[in-house]
Amino acid sequence: MTKVDPYLHAVLVLHGAGKEVSKEGIVAVVKASGADVDDARAKVLAEAVKGVNFEDLLKQSMMMAAPAAAAPAAAHESKKEDKKEDEGKKEEQAAEGLASLFG
Repeated sequence: MTKVDPYLHAVLVLHGAGKEVSKEGIVAVVKASGADVDDARAKVLAEAVKGVNFEDLLKQSMMMAAPAAAAPAAAHESKKEDKKEDEGKKEEQAAEGLASLFG
């Protein structure tokens, strides 16, 4: 399982709750999760995300995830169609075989 950064999650939690994304907020969320807190890391992240439009960022993430989620379903449908085509070919071959018996 891939480890997910608790500091990035803290930023998303704060944004989702309508709170200001600040060093103090990030520290509070990370502490509440039970993880060890690095004040310097929280400060750098808070500065890095200032001015970031999270709504646009999340929309882009959702748009990129949608085709990836649709791919397995499309592959499944393709297999169903291939199976139907194979069955149709078998029926045609059987009919041709019968036809050759009656010349």
